Amino acid sequence: MRETGRLSVEFILLVALLNAMVAMSIDTMLPAIGTIAHELGAADPNSRQFIITTFFGGLTLGTLIYGPWSDALGRKPTIVIGLTFYALGSLICLFSVNFPMILIGRVVQGFGASAPRIVSIAMVRDGQAGAAMARVMSFVMMVFMLVPMLAPSIGTLVLLFADWRFIFVGFLVVGVVAGLWMWFRQDETLPREKRTPLAVTSLISAAGQVLRNPIAMGYTVGAGTIFGAFIVYLGTSQQVFAELYGQGAYFALWFAFFAGGMAIAMMVNARLVMRLGMRRLSKYALRGFLALAAVALVVSLLTQGLPPLWFIAGYLFLSFFCSGLLFGNFNAIAMEPMGRIAGMAAAIIGSLSSLIAIVTGGYIGQLYNGTVIPLVGGFAGLGLVTFAVTEWAERHRR
Repeated sequence: MRETGRLSVEFILLVALLNAMVAMSIDTMLPAIGTIAHELGAADPNSRQFIITTFFGGLTLGTLIYGPWSDALGRKPTIVIGLTFYALGSLICLFSVNFPMILIGRVVQGFGASAPRIVSIAMVRDGQAGAAMARVMSFVMMVFMLVPMLAPSIGTLVLLFADWRFIFVGFLVVGVVAGLWMWFRQDETLPREKRTPLAVTSLISAAGQVLRNPIAMGYTVGAGTIFGAFIVYLGTSQQVFAELYGQGAYFALWFAFFAGGMAIAMMVNARLVMRLGMRRLSKYALRGFLALAAVALVVSLLTQGLPPLWFIAGYLFLSFFCSGLLFGNFNAIAMEPMGRIAGMAAAIIGSLSSLIAIVTGGYIGQLYNGTVIPLVGGFAGLGLVTFAVTEWAERHRR
């Protein structure tokens, strides 16, 4: 697959597939997590959430590792190594005989999935710039927005005709196909003369610079807490909509509806960010997120934790619209002061924000009590933390 003068359609499709694997591996699972937890003997109804959070745990670790690896080993072998771990994790999940075993498989799967997500973008950057890179990334973003809308429907479809284990058969097939496609069809994009040796000291130095810089640190924590709210939703969505509101047959449609809120926000952000700037747009979005959470929390408390379905659906749609304006902008603001250590800093910022999200979102998700109060209260609390750390960052801006 050679790039000669113009972008190869095959290259664009490969990068889109590699980027879609993370969302596919999370969202396809959601309709099945209750069944999986029950069949594998999970002790607590809330334990099903670990099927999602353990994947993010592996993803967080991989985010820190694969970027520097790809700079030293090359893009192609690093992605193939990651896809090998992904296939191994899928096999462990496929043949799981108890709940701890599937959680181990999900950690391994998440660790593997982080390689194609991170390194494929570096692969695009190696060979393309300006309009050419924008063209690739616009197609990738289109796939990124479509996958969360379609993946739960695929999971639901599998459950209608087969056992939940066939979902992992699908993951295994995708991982093997992507690995073979990468190995036999894609050329290496980082020549040996441009590679940099692995240096733990460089990673530690980059971490120190991120931790000492108020803007980088404040917005990294803010990105983590806002993403933590999303993890609360991912972990509890099946319990809230399929069980609490009796929407099991329509769960995939509700999930697509909420994902649509984020997709619209990304398109709006692309149009407005140059006019308003990242900081101004983020401030508007965060204040909207907090105002929505305050109203929803009051209504939830007044209705004993069970507001009307139309209300909670409208609230989540608007909240995800606000979140969609925050995710990309917060990460971009955090990266602004990092200059020449951008590659290492991206690995540190991505890993730290994901770790914060897993800890906060995972803990709040475990508070689920058969009402929406933990979900809405978690959104409100994490929104307040986000507001506090980003205001602190701006006041200490150098």
